[in-house]
Amino acid sequence: MATDPRDPLLAALSRDGAASSDFDLNPDFRLPEGRKLRPAGVLAAFVLQDGVAHVILTKRSSALKHHPGQIAFPGGKQDAGDADVTAAALREAHEEVGLDPAQVEVLGTLPTHETVTSFLVTPVLARVHGAFTPRPEPGEVAEVFTVPLAHVTDPARFSVQSRRWRGMRRSYYTVPYGPYYIWGATARILRGLADRMMA
Repeated sequence: MATDPRDPLLAALSRDGAASSDFDLNPDFRLPEGRKLRPAGVLAAFVLQDGVAHVILTKRSSALKHHPGQIAFPGGKQDAGDADVTAAALREAHEEVGLDPAQVEVLGTLPTHETVTSFLVTPVLARVHGAFTPRPEPGEVAEVFTVPLAHVTDPARFSVQSRRWRGMRRSYYTVPYGPYYIWGATARILRGLADRMMA
């Protein structure tokens, strides 16, 4: 029997939550005053595969300027022609992975997430209706894949790791899945969703 992920997701969206950042696990780091953040939207879109909810993720091209080779949600910065960050997320998902906006049921948005690259990202939760055949955008997306929603919303699957960044040690969340090393902003956003779904 198919499980519709909308009910727990809608419940998660209804819960209060704070904005997050790539520096959440680094309390000694001070973000610069007066910094300018660029608005962006990412689409956390869920598809049913054999009755099980999966989230669509991408492996970014190694040729990209920002976050090359990393695992990410489809999405990107808000352009002048976008009505808002939700429109940006839908447009970018169409461009990056071939997801038709007409197939997408937007459920709501999570609190914003600030990245080390000075983007203020709004995660847009959505459900995909009908069959979805990924079409990766050459030059931007190396691979499109899905991960079970239950995997990336289980706090026990997350760990905290660290590495040197700009002369200091920076800690971050990871939630690996098979050959995919999901970390950084994507893992932090998923951890926020996991915490809301467990509340």
